Amino acid sequence: MKKILFPTDFSEVANNAFIHALEFAKIVNGELVLLHTFELPIIDNQFIPENYYNILDSLQLAQYDMFKDQIPKLRELAQKQHLENIKLNHKIMEGDLIYSIKRAIKEEKIDFVIMGTSGATGWESFFIGSNTGAVVTAVDVPVLSVPVESEFAKIKTIGFTTRFRDKDKSALRQVLKIAKKAHAEVKCLYVKTSKSDVSEETINQWKNEFGNEAVDFIVMNTDLVKETILDFVSHKNIDILAMITHKRNFFSELFNPSLTQKMSNVSIVPILAMHEE
Repeated sequence: MKKILFPTDFSEVANNAFIHALEFAKIVNGELVLLHTFELPIIDNQFIPENYYNILDSLQLAQYDMFKDQIPKLRELAQKQHLENIKLNHKIMEGDLIYSIKRAIKEEKIDFVIMGTSGATGWESFFIGSNTGAVVTAVDVPVLSVPVESEFAKIKTIGFTTRFRDKDKSALRQVLKIAKKAHAEVKCLYVKTSKSDVSEETINQWKNEFGNEAVDFIVMNTDLVKETILDFVSHKNIDILAMITHKRNFFSELFNPSLTQKMSNVSIVPILAMHEE
C-alpha cells in the first residue's frame, strides 16, 4: 500500500487538495498521512517571561485542540466523496514546515506528497518561492500540487513532458503505472527546438520500447517551448501534468502569470513534479 503525505493547514486551498488526495489514494491503493505543523514563537533568552513555559504549553494545546476539531470535518469531506474507506492517519509536528515534511517522509516511508497551492494563477505560488515550491526541491518523492482553481475530475489523460533522455524513462514508467490504475492514457510531449540534438532514431527507440503501453508520443517542432506545453495541457484535455524537476527556474518561467494571462485557453490542472533518478 502506498503512503501519501498530505500537509494541511485546514484552509479552503488545503480542503480542495484533500479531495484530490483522497481520489489519488483510491487510484494507487494508498493511505493518507495528514500532517499539520506549527511553529512556537522564538523569544530572546535574556527576556524570557516568568510564565514562558506555561504560554508554550497553552499554545501547543491550542494547536492539538484545533487539529482534533478539524479531523471530523475532513472525514465528513471523505464521506461526501464516498471515500470514507480510505485509511487516514494523523501527525502533528512542531517546527519548520519543510523540515517536518522531510522528517515525516523518512519516518512514515512516504511515496507521494500532495499539497494545495493558491496564488495569481495557482501555479504561480507553486513554482515561485511558495511552500509547495520549496517542498518540491527539498524532498525526493513525487509531489502533486493542486491549484485551488482545480476541481477534481476523473483522471482520463495524464500529460508527461520529456526530452527523450534515458533518465526520463523511470519517471515515465511511474506515470504509466498510475495511469494504468486510473484506466487513463498518457500523452507524452517533446518540444523539438531548433537547438535540439535528439535524433529520430532515439524517438523511434522510445516508441518501440513503450509500444505495448497506453502512451501517445507527440513531437512538436517549435522554439516556443513554454507556450507549447501550456497549449498541450489545454488542447489535449490533460487532467494531470507530470514534469521532471530538472530545472526549477524553467517552471517559474512556464507558469509565470505574464505568460499564462496571455493565453486565454490555459487550463489550470494539478502538476505532478517528479525527480530525476
